[in-house]
Amino acid sequence: MPSQEVSGLRGSLQLARLDELDNLLAATLDVDDHIDFRRLRKSAQHPPFNPGTLGTPLPPPDWRQFEPSAPTGLGKVFGGQAKYQQQLAAAQQAFAQAQAQHAAAEADRQRRLSAAHQRYQEKCAQVDTQIRAHNAEVDRFETAFAASEPAAVIEYFGMVLGNSVYPDDFPQHYRLAYVPESRQLVVEYHLPTLEVIPAVREYRYIKARDEISTAARPAKDIKERYANLVAQVTLRTVHELFEADRSKLVDTVVFNGIVDTTDPRTGVSVQPCLVTLRTTRDVFAGLNLRLVEPLACLAHLNASVSKRPAELAPVRPVLEFDMVDKRFVDEVDVLADLDQRPNLLKLSPTEFESLIQNLFAKMGLDTKQTRPSRDGGVDCVAFDPRPVFGGKVVIQAKRYRNTVDVSAVRDLFGTLQNEGASKGILVTTSGYGPASYEFASGKPMELIDGSNLLYLLAEHAKVQARIDPGELD
Repeated sequence: MPSQEVSGLRGSLQLARLDELDNLLAATLDVDDHIDFRRLRKSAQHPPFNPGTLGTPLPPPDWRQFEPSAPTGLGKVFGGQAKYQQQLAAAQQAFAQAQAQHAAAEADRQRRLSAAHQRYQEKCAQVDTQIRAHNAEVDRFETAFAASEPAAVIEYFGMVLGNSVYPDDFPQHYRLAYVPESRQLVVEYHLPTLEVIPAVREYRYIKARDEISTAARPAKDIKERYANLVAQVTLRTVHELFEADRSKLVDTVVFNGIVDTTDPRTGVSVQPCLVTLRTTRDVFAGLNLRLVEPLACLAHLNASVSKRPAELAPVRPVLEFDMVDKRFVDEVDVLADLDQRPNLLKLSPTEFESLIQNLFAKMGLDTKQTRPSRDGGVDCVAFDPRPVFGGKVVIQAKRYRNTVDVSAVRDLFGTLQNEGASKGILVTTSGYGPASYEFASGKPMELIDGSNLLYLLAEHAKVQARIDPGELD
């Protein structure tokens, strides 16, 4: 191909690539991300039985091909009749033999035809059995999903993200976890690296030298495009998850966008979080994603976005994925009567208070004041000794079975203001609703639900605990 045509082709491909990257969010808005369980079911489509040549009966022998010609004229006079009788007897014998051979061959054909039809029926029955098993599994999947079983919820939304079509060089790796108590879906999503942005701005054909020269894309343009891409992938993923959830099993989505790459300064593999977001269905439904500017939209949602994503400057996730207790990630079959881990809901108020205070002491906070709580929880004012980031911290813990009402979150914020604290932490053995997350959004408050609490106890206090409301019934 002539160099001039190559230059034009590369330029066209580059424009198409940029258009694709600029419209990652728009590309999903006309796609229905919901997965209909009925479409997962299969039905048997058996091809008609094709016996091939076995389906055609063998032609019987034709006597006319065996019958000798009768003598005529003088042949009758000079012994022709006797000779004819001999020929006729031989022909009849040959014909009878041919008929016997035909009968045997036809019987063999019928036998082989019957065997072929039986194999066809067995294959159809095998396919029917496989389809019935598949459809039964779909039915179990649908029932488990409707019951909010975490494993089924995770599998469903994994299918949703797996159906999302991105450019081939995007990683599309992710982890999901579901917290039924808070109806919260946590997503750790692998973002593409900076290299997905074309480094060449344009291709030029130099006629005098019959060669192609390139002009580099400005570093500022690459960084701006990459930041926009990160924002688009974030909004697109959250949109796809909420849109696919027609059963309204998810009230809140936590999105952590990470990059699996190598730190150029150290050569060490790193996974910095470049964007983190917690949003509720109602808040997200108020967006017009066709008209938003992605980065401004994330700011509106109080997302934390890396100020220098191209340099892999990390942000602190609103919720570490590993803080979601393993029981919400993997299906674990543990017999309750054999599980010796302490059930937090069965602890006395004093035991629960001591446990929470010990936890935050292990995490580096200096607990100075405590007072009993009327709801059997823990209220204390602690101090974070770290410079710049530290200060007074108000901690409230609720040993609840049911979802914490938003009024408790409002009360914590009021206490935070009255105490002049720099941060408020609300811990519960249950979960939070979307109103709580909406109220806390953008405020110096952290909501820790039951699964997060179990993780923190194991990670920092070396306490393996569990939360089992069933033991209280």
